[in-house]
Order: sequence, then C-alpha cells, then structure tokens
Amino acid sequence: MSTSPQESPAGQRPEQYFVPASSPWPIVGSFVLFILVIGAGNLIQSKGGSGLVANEGTFNFLFPLGLLGVFGMMYYWFRDTVRESLGNQNSLQMDRSYRQGMTWFIFSEIMFFAAFFGALFYARTLSVPWLAGEGKGVMTHEVLWPQFQALWPLVTMPSGQTTTAMGPWGLPFLNTVILLTSSVTLTVAHHALLEGNRARQVGFLAITAALGMIFLACQVYEYHHAYTALGLTMESGIYGSTFFMLTGFHGLHVTIGTIMLTVMTIRSIKGHLTPDNHFAFEATAWYWHFVDVVWLFLFIVVYWL
Repeated sequence: MSTSPQESPAGQRPEQYFVPASSPWPIVGSFVLFILVIGAGNLIQSKGGSGLVANEGTFNFLFPLGLLGVFGMMYYWFRDTVRESLGNQNSLQMDRSYRQGMTWFIFSEIMFFAAFFGALFYARTLSVPWLAGEGKGVMTHEVLWPQFQALWPLVTMPSGQTTTAMGPWGLPFLNTVILLTSSVTLTVAHHALLEGNRARQVGFLAITAALGMIFLACQVYEYHHAYTALGLTMESGIYGSTFFMLTGFHGLHVTIGTIMLTVMTIRSIKGHLTPDNHFAFEATAWYWHFVDVVWLFLFIVVYWL
C-alpha cells in the first residue's frame, strides 16, 4: 500500500515524499519488451530464411503482440501516474525526480543521435577518402575500387547502379519551416497555460499537434518520392542507409512527440493542467524542442551539405 502524503492546503503540493503503491507495470513492461525484442529478431531472421524454426514466419506474431503489449502497458501506467497527480499526491521531491528523469532521458536520446551522426561523419570524413586512395587508403583504392572518386553523396554503387540525392529545398525545407513553427506555437501554448488562458492553450496545442502530423505526412510523401522517382532506397549504398537511418529514427521521434502533444491537448481540454502543476506539459515541450533541434542538424548535415 502507498504511504499517504501529509495533509496540505488545497492547491499546494505536500512536502512529504509520496511512496506509490505496488504496481504491476514494471514487471509487465519487462515481459512485453522481452516479447517485442524476440519477435523483432525473429521477424528479421525469417526474412532471410533463418527464423527460430524451420517453418519460417511461425513466430512472427510475437512482434505485433509485443508492440500491442507495450502500448497497453504505457497507457495504463501513465493513467495511474495521471491519477496520482490529479490526487495531489506528487510532492515537490517527486516533482524534482520527474524532472531529473526526463533530463536524463533526453540526454540518452542525444547520445542516440550522436552515434548516428558519428556514423555519418565517419563515412564522409574517413571511409570515403580512404576508399578514394587518400592518406592510408592507397592500397584500398587500388584493390577494391580503382575508379572511385571521393564525392558525397555517394550515388554510384560498385555494381554501377546509380541513384539521385535528395535535395534540401523541396519538402525538407518545408518540413523545417513546419517544425520551427511548431516550436513557436508550443511556446505560445505554454505561456497561455501559465496565464490560465485555457482556450488559447488548447488551441495552440492542437495547432502544434497538427503541425507534427503534417510533418509526418510530408515525410511519407518524401519517402515515396525517393523510392519511386529518385531510386533512393535503403539498398542505395551507405548514402541510402545513413539517409533513411537518420530521417527514419527522427520521424519515429516526431511520431512519439505528436502522440504526446495530442495527449496534452486532451488533458488540457479536461482541465488536468494548471499553472502550478503541469510538468507533463513541460516534459512534452522539452522533448518536442529537442526533436526540432535534431532536425535542424539533420537538415544541414544530411540534406544541405
């Protein structure tokens, strides 16, 4: 059972630390994540004819089952957390814990993208010049690909297959404008929340979520255009793999952020967020601004340079 917080005046957070009741969600989360990882691994292996059993595809149901389990676990876990917040059970110490946890989570995401940008940097700055015979790559150039030239993006594969690079001034630039605009609308919604103007808060939050959806729709169209018109696929050498790796994982983060913004809009309509108790909104805003900053780096490094 939980330890009840010390009584405090209405609207004020208790000083005593709130100890949550025993929750099934951590162990449930571990179980469904285990299923998800096993299912994802088997799904990848079965595509290459090396699944868990001779009859490949037998266990492919594990991946969607694990994915559904993760979504269900997150819904019910966050539901319980929202109820604790609305019950004024979160002390100031709990609030600091939430902030520290979100800070470290975003830091881990920074390291996540740093690894991907590092892979792109390694390919462009080290691997490509070595393959072209620069520095220590003279023997590599002569043996592997004598005709290779150190140009980026690499649009010609050793097989002779060619592709077209994605330019920066079409949909990528439009998506940049969309994300930068969404940061502005989110900031306006935050100030409206602090001022107690719920109508403006809900309106600009909804606009921000809509801009996130428009960004995703534009990225889907961009991928379709890349595959059908440019011949740019995940099999287009190291340029194609790094392009889809960076833009794809960023798109996943935009999807998560859009879901968070939609939930914050619904909670704002219900009056869950107040000027004194709205860390869920702040965490969503931190995450969304982080996603926007990553896109700026991505636009410059992947599309422009």
